[in-house]
Amino acid sequence: MSNEPGPERDADQPMVYQIRLKGHLGRQWTDWFEGLTLTLEANGDTLLTGPVADQAALHGLLRKVRDLGLPLVEVIQFKS
Repeated sequence: MSNEPGPERDADQPMVYQIRLKGHLGRQWTDWFEGLTLTLEANGDTLLTGPVADQAALHGLLRKVRDLGLPLVEVIQFKS
C-alpha cells in the first residue's frame, strides 16, 4: 500500500474533512480549530468542516478534539 496520492488528486491540494463531535462548541473555538467552519446542529452535534493540509495536521486537530473531552462521532474525508 502506497502513501502516494492517487492520480485523481493533486498532492499540493489539502483534503477537505468533516469532523463530527457530540455536543456544541461555542464560536470562540473557531480560531483554535484553525479556521475550520463550525456548524452547530439541532441534534446537539458540532461539525468542523474545511481543508486539512496533511495527515499531521489532521492528527493535530484530532488531539485538540481529545483535549476538549467531547466525544468524536465521525471523521469524513471528501475528495476535492
